[in-house]
Amino acid sequence: MAKSVIVIGSGFAGLSAASFMAKEGWQVTVLEKNNTPGGRARQLKDAGFVFDCGPSFYWMPDVFERYFSQFGKKVSAYYTLQRLDPSYRIYWDEGFTDIPADLSELKKVFESFEKGSGEKLEKYLAGAAYKYDTGINNLVYKPGLSLAEFLDWSVIKGFFRLDVINSVKKHIQKYFRHPRLRQMMEFPVLFLGALPEETPALYSLMNYADIKGGTWYPQGGMYAVVGGMYKLAQELGVQFRFAENVEEIVVEKGIAKKVTTSGKSYEADVIISGADYYFTENKLLLPQYRSYPESYWQKRVMAPSCLLYYIGLNKKLKNIAHHSLFFDVPFDQHGREIYKNPKWPTDPLFYVSIPSVTDASVAPAGCENIVFLIPVAAGLEGDTEELREQYFRMVIKRMEKHIGEGLENFIVYKKSYSVSDFVSDYNSFRGNAYGLANTLKQTAVFRPSCRSKKVSNLFYTGQLTVPGPGVPPCLISGEVVAKQVTRIIN
Repeated sequence: MAKSVIVIGSGFAGLSAASFMAKEGWQVTVLEKNNTPGGRARQLKDAGFVFDCGPSFYWMPDVFERYFSQFGKKVSAYYTLQRLDPSYRIYWDEGFTDIPADLSELKKVFESFEKGSGEKLEKYLAGAAYKYDTGINNLVYKPGLSLAEFLDWSVIKGFFRLDVINSVKKHIQKYFRHPRLRQMMEFPVLFLGALPEETPALYSLMNYADIKGGTWYPQGGMYAVVGGMYKLAQELGVQFRFAENVEEIVVEKGIAKKVTTSGKSYEADVIISGADYYFTENKLLLPQYRSYPESYWQKRVMAPSCLLYYIGLNKKLKNIAHHSLFFDVPFDQHGREIYKNPKWPTDPLFYVSIPSVTDASVAPAGCENIVFLIPVAAGLEGDTEELREQYFRMVIKRMEKHIGEGLENFIVYKKSYSVSDFVSDYNSFRGNAYGLANTLKQTAVFRPSCRSKKVSNLFYTGQLTVPGPGVPPCLISGEVVAKQVTRIIN
């Protein structure tokens, strides 16, 4: 009889782990708190608008292709991709810069800011390509259980080229002087949830992912990826139980025996939690079975949470891009208010996604679908409707100023989402949106382990364990933990 596994949570990592376990012949049941799959990548449908609730950038397409190929499938069997050009737009205090998909065109953009920077970009990307190739193939697919895993000759011989000690901020400064070029190159590491000066230069690999890998859009939105992974899991025989809020992992003599939800109980040989790691440890397990004390968690550096607005307009906008970054105020202050002195930001940078620029299916005819995102510190209190309205008026006025046309008088749909919602909907530790920051001291073996230290058949997947935050890493996380389960559990 096939061994059984329960996967808690159906986010990207949970879906990935479930499918890899099913591929190995296990009987897989996924328990999901919410009514639909996707976790933080859920979809919001209302008043004719279709919003991606979570991730909106599709980077590292090779990781997605690799994922589906391991099941004998292609991405194209589940959703359709379109490369965006420009990849995104950056608004400055005056004017904006489009980031073209073509490298030769991007080099011209760089040259317009700083003579000689086009060729420097080529050299920078050559190093980033090495880090990307080595990092993806030899680092991120490791379970992070021991430093011995990284005693790989390709890693050892290229240790200095990987540049894990230096910061990405200093690395970028070696190549570019113009402050706008530096901001453009620092932007991708913000997805990793730490300041550039605290992020290892290894992560310049994200610039390679951005510039060479490109920014893509799945037709129908990022939820199309969730739909594809969900369909694949079902094809592999994975069983899903929605609206099942897990309340306890029952452990006897160091072995997890079953998972209980409200009124139901599920037994299994192995449990993989794709739910929030802190929640799993501190709410689902008795104290003696927790791998990490409270003091450990309080010392973690969290990636940001965010303040989101889902907006529907009853008009079409002129001269806008699918993705836009508003760098029209200094980053330093906002960065300090996220990481150094956590507080609601004084004058925030923000990001805007307008998928209706590319995809007519996400909004009624003649309308625009807009998502505003303001990064904020995790764990903030005072998340009130009044505060949310204050920030909304702040960012919408700045956007109106930059695009030169009105927005506020054309709003027909509006919904906000922030710290308290992340806690209530996803049991998110301190209301974080992106997990743990990828600082050097929180990379690989220094992240919470993918295997419980106290319960022999309990494993973890997702953004709080290896390899880290982001959609591609979560796909990888599911694969990594599934391999560990099949290797360890006979």
